[in-house]
Amino acid sequence: MNMLETVSVPCPFCGEPMDLEIDCGAGSQEYTEDCPVCCKPVSVSVRISDGGAPLVEVSPEDG
Repeated sequence: MNMLETVSVPCPFCGEPMDLEIDCGAGSQEYTEDCPVCCKPVSVSVRISDGGAPLVEVSPEDG
């Protein structure tokens, strides 16, 4: 069973789409990933819904 799902979200800095590969089997997660276009750090927050689908929010990295 594949627990990886690709989610596309806009970068909070440049607005370009970021394709994030989410491991749905890992549960809720918070991490930082650099935008592949503008290279600025983006905070990624992942919550797994009851149905197993990832709910992804991104925001500019503080600091």
